[in-house]
Amino acid sequence: MTYIHNIGSYFLMIAEMFRKPTKWSVMKKLIFKDIDDLIIGSLGIIAFISFFVGGVITIQTALNISNPLIPKYLVGFATKQSIVLEFAPTFTSIIMAGKVGSFITSSIGTMRVTEQIDALEVMGINSLNYLVFPKTIALMLYPFAIAIGMFLGIIGGMAACVFGEYTSLADYTLGLQTDFNTFHIIYAFIKTFIFAFILATIPSYHGYYMKGGALEVGKASTTSFVWTAVVIILLNYILTDMMLG
Repeated sequence: MTYIHNIGSYFLMIAEMFRKPTKWSVMKKLIFKDIDDLIIGSLGIIAFISFFVGGVITIQTALNISNPLIPKYLVGFATKQSIVLEFAPTFTSIIMAGKVGSFITSSIGTMRVTEQIDALEVMGINSLNYLVFPKTIALMLYPFAIAIGMFLGIIGGMAACVFGEYTSLADYTLGLQTDFNTFHIIYAFIKTFIFAFILATIPSYHGYYMKGGALEVGKASTTSFVWTAVVIILLNYILTDMMLG
């Protein structure tokens, strides 16, 4: 029953988020601030992880292709498929659930503990629209960060090929071009948009409805990360089965 109540509260929060909108002059500043905190502030970690994971995928693929009859261009093909279909949209989102999700939960939770949310309500401001809506809009730019991650992952694989001499640059490039399916890119970005909404709303829910003091803020951040990651993994399975199955 507790889980059903929480799910109901979550959807009520989303509905309430769109009611009684904050003035655009104020909302615009909140959105730009959240873009800076949530998107631009995450580009460094996304770029770093994507580049080196792309290199690791390439190295492991090349080392497992020991049969001389297997063409070397499959190294580039496997790297492209792994990064575009799963690593960039899904596993990066799970990592961001720890960074972005914890930041959202702790920031809103701290406002709850210090009664700033109550003060917003007293002033007649829809606190959910004021706090959650700009974060949701800001994270709609999250796919651009994932696109950078895809690009750098492939570049990281290319660097591993060249400097590790696992395959030639020509073979790697041929693998990237082989059996290129535009729908795979569309599928990846559809997943990313949905994951972005999850990254904005589930951590906000745990921060907004938390009770207690400073210790509970830390617990809420941990809980929000776990549930965000679980929902992303479940949605990844469902979306993959629906769109690629």
